[in-house]
Amino acid sequence: MFCQECQKRPATIHMTRIVNNVKTEVHLCSECARKHQKLALSMSFEPSFSIHKFLAGLLDGSPFQMEPVASPECPRCGLDFGKFGETGRFGCSSCYNTFSDGLEPLIRRVQGNTRHTGKVPKRAGGKLGVKREIEKLKAQLQQAVREEAYEKAAELRDKIRAMEDQIQ
Repeated sequence: MFCQECQKRPATIHMTRIVNNVKTEVHLCSECARKHQKLALSMSFEPSFSIHKFLAGLLDGSPFQMEPVASPECPRCGLDFGKFGETGRFGCSSCYNTFSDGLEPLIRRVQGNTRHTGKVPKRAGGKLGVKREIEKLKAQLQQAVREEAYEKAAELRDKIRAMEDQIQ
C-alpha cells in the first residue's frame, strides 16, 4: 500500500480515527507523517480527550465525590480529594496511598475490578493459564462443599489434581 498523500513511498504509518461512529483511516509514509506532525504541533491545539478530564468527569455529581474521612489532605503535597476531583490529577506519588479509600470505588467503576487480571500470551503463559483455571476450580470446589454437593466436589477435586499434575 502506498502513501495516500504522495503516492510514491510505501505507507508505514496507519492511523484510524473514529468520531461519532464514523471511521476514518489514513495511510502515510514516514516523510508525509512527519510533515503532518509538525503541522499539528504548530497549531497548538488541546486534545479533546485526556485521562485527567475523564477521571474528573467520573467524580462529578457521583457518590465518589465524598472526601475520605481518615485523610482529607495529602501530607506530602497538600492536595485535598476535592481538588483531585476537579482536576483528575494527583500532586505527588503519596496521593495514591492517602486517597486509596476514595479511589477504590472509582477504579472499580472504570475497570470493573481493583485487581489486574490481564491477558497472557498463549505461547508464554501456558502454565499461568492452567494455574488460573485451577484457582477457578478451587473456588467452585469451595462453593460445592458449602452447598454440600459432595459428588460435584469430588469431580472438581479430581480435575484440580489432574491439572496440578499437568503443571509439574
